[in-house]
Amino acid sequence: MSAVRSKICGITRMEDALAAVEAGADAIGFVFYAKSPRAVTVQQVRAIIKSLPPFVTTVGLFVNASRCELGEILDAVPLDLLQFHGDEPAHECESWHRPYIKALRVKAGDDIAGACNAYPTASGVLLDTYVEGVPGGTGEAFDWSLIPRGLSKPLILAGGLTPENIADAVARVRPYAVDVSGGVEASKGIKDHAKIRAFINAVRKAPY
Repeated sequence: MSAVRSKICGITRMEDALAAVEAGADAIGFVFYAKSPRAVTVQQVRAIIKSLPPFVTTVGLFVNASRCELGEILDAVPLDLLQFHGDEPAHECESWHRPYIKALRVKAGDDIAGACNAYPTASGVLLDTYVEGVPGGTGEAFDWSLIPRGLSKPLILAGGLTPENIADAVARVRPYAVDVSGGVEASKGIKDHAKIRAFINAVRKAPY
């Protein structure tokens, strides 16, 4: 039985959040990035979070947000964890005094271990696929063999994960957690509840 945690990201609707929780998701993610097709408003997220049961981690995803914008969101929305997907340096991520994870976009030749070590206060590091000019949500997987063993932080695997490839990903990478968005969608921002269930079931059954 796999002990890998699952996060369903890019949630925009109440029914999708509740379906993810019912399927067994450990965390759900909200994208506070206007250029994303999965972008949400403070009002949307407040309403969804109010309806969640306990012990579900709520995550806010940000991409080079201004201090004013991020501060206003944090004042209005009770997020448990911050996810920084842009070029934010460690001191900026730390300055909010909240638990956070840092996303790193992976390509051949990257010093992943060094990049991970640059965020010593992060709760974990999320590895996603590098696509020029796209901070995340590409739907493309990267070469998992590029991931070094023994990273200094818990590893969250993202990028092109689907119900079909997640068992192989867990077996090969042995991550702390996995993060999916496009791989469980009917269309951008609209989740497919059957795919969510299939994804989480596959994670739970994956050899680890």
